[in-house]
Parts: sequence; structure tokens; C-alpha cells
Amino acid sequence: MIFRRFIYLLLLTFVLSSCGLFSGGEDEDEFRGLSSEEQFYRRALEQLNSRNIQGAISTYQALESRFPFGRFAEQAQIEIVYAYYENNDTEAARAAADRFIRLHPDSKNIDYAYYMKGLSSFSEGGGIFSRFLPIDETKRDPGRAEESFSDFAQMLALYPDSIYAIDARARMVFLRNNLAGYEIHVANYYLDRKAYIAALRRGQYVVENFQGTPAVADGIAIMVECYLRLGLNDLADTSLALLQENYPTHGSLNEDGQFSVRTEITNPSLLYTMSFGLLGDNRIDPPLAPTQRPANSGSQQIIDTQTQSETNERSWLNIITLGIL
Repeated sequence: MIFRRFIYLLLLTFVLSSCGLFSGGEDEDEFRGLSSEEQFYRRALEQLNSRNIQGAISTYQALESRFPFGRFAEQAQIEIVYAYYENNDTEAARAAADRFIRLHPDSKNIDYAYYMKGLSSFSEGGGIFSRFLPIDETKRDPGRAEESFSDFAQMLALYPDSIYAIDARARMVFLRNNLAGYEIHVANYYLDRKAYIAALRRGQYVVENFQGTPAVADGIAIMVECYLRLGLNDLADTSLALLQENYPTHGSLNEDGQFSVRTEITNPSLLYTMSFGLLGDNRIDPPLAPTQRPANSGSQQIIDTQTQSETNERSWLNIITLGIL
């Protein structure tokens, strides 16, 4: 019995020592020679300045776990936000910024936490290829852009005199232009597919909510075309006058200032669909509407030939046979 207990004790000792070897041995080697909180902080700062971002993150985490209430804990918590951002871990940077705001609402670095939170969303989603390829930012999903705009707006509302305010405002202008451009892309998508009401709503939304952006002119042009295609000619004339007055050089206006209606729509062929866009074409150019507006004040209505034939008087034979003859 005594021998069996001795064997169990040896096995337990071996298991515990093995756990310590595999779980904590590496950390002990990494932070060997560091005993005080200041030493941990200086090591993390040196790693951050030498671009050893992963090492800096590990050291900041170790500092906080060993000295959670030390005099360097608050500084380490705000600096790890920047370390996560530099490591392209934007989700962790946002989470760390939120945690700092929650734990230290009266800190002198609170405005920086709000700024880094917005900057993390601003930089997210581009990927490594965005640094080398000309990617259109207005065609990307607007979710993160909206979050970033909201974060920067919150920072400016709370800390308008922050040293980061100028950069935040400039980024907000950029984000607002991109959000307006995204709405125009969606409106053109609907317009190409003859969903004129949906396209009209998008154009109106840009004009009403993104004043001062370059996309407003495109929004008005979309409104003009949608009103024309819907037969709302008085509204089309009003929108056209607004476009001519404020944006006389817009691409939808010809040299005489008249509105040119687009004559192409999206209509992918079978070859284009089967080859995932590699072969064939996805556009056709039927005469959907007059290519130009008339020079007089009246509007030329867009009348579909099929609709026009249906408005003609029907014969008795056609009525009796339910349109078959």
C-alpha cells in the first residue's frame, strides 16, 4: 500500500512538473531577468520602438497580468491598443480601446482611445492588396466606414480640442465622400436593372443626406433619369434645372446643357453567366429612352411600344377570346 501511494505521488509530481514545463517555461525564458513593473514596461516599449510588435504585445500582457494595479498598468493598456493596430489586428485594437475607455474614463489619454477606436475601423477591410492595387473604396461594404465615422464623431463631440481632432475631421470628410459614392453605385445598379423607384430613392438619399460631397451631382442626375423613365416630367424638369444651375459641367449634360439619357442596361448573356464574366458581354444598348431631352421646356415622355399598343382600342374578337385573337 505504501509503495502504491509512493508511485501515485511520483506520477502526480511528474504531471505537475510537465504542465509547468509546457505552459510556463517558455514565458519564464522570455521574461527572465525581469522582476519589477518598470522593467517589464521598458522592455515592452523597446520592443515597440524596434518594431517587434508581437513581442511588445506579449510583454504588455505579461505586465498587466503580474501588476494589474501598478503605476504602469494604465499606460500599458493604452499602448497595447496601438500595438494591436500596428499588428493589423483591428478587432483586438477596438476591443482594447473599449476596455480602456470603460476602465479609465477620466484618463488624460481617453481621447486617444476614442481616436484609435475609429482609426481601427477606418483601416479595416483593405487588406494587403489595397496597398498595391487601385481599389475603389466606394465599392466596399460601408459597415466599417459607418462605424469609423461614428467613432470619430463621438470623439469630436466629447473632445473637440483634442490634438487628434484635425486628423479625425479629415478622415470623416473622406468617409462621408465614400459613403455617398457607395449609394451612387447602388443607385446605378438599380438603374441598370430598370428598378427605377429603388434607384430614385438612393439618389434622393444622397442629395438629402450628403450635401457638400461630389456625389450630390450624380444623385441629382439619377433623379432626373428616374423621373423621366417613370413619366414624372415636371419633377424631371425641376431636378434638371437644379443640375444645370449647380453642376453645369456634369457628365450627364451635353454641350447645350441638355440631359443625355443612358442607352445601355445590364443584360448578361448565357455565355457571360456560364464563364463567370470571362467571356461574352453583360450589356446591351436598346433604345430605352430618347438619347437627349428636347430643347423646349416640355418633357418628352418615354413610351414603351408595348404599352402604347395596349392603350389602343380593342376589337370585340379580342375581348371575347381574352386576347388570344
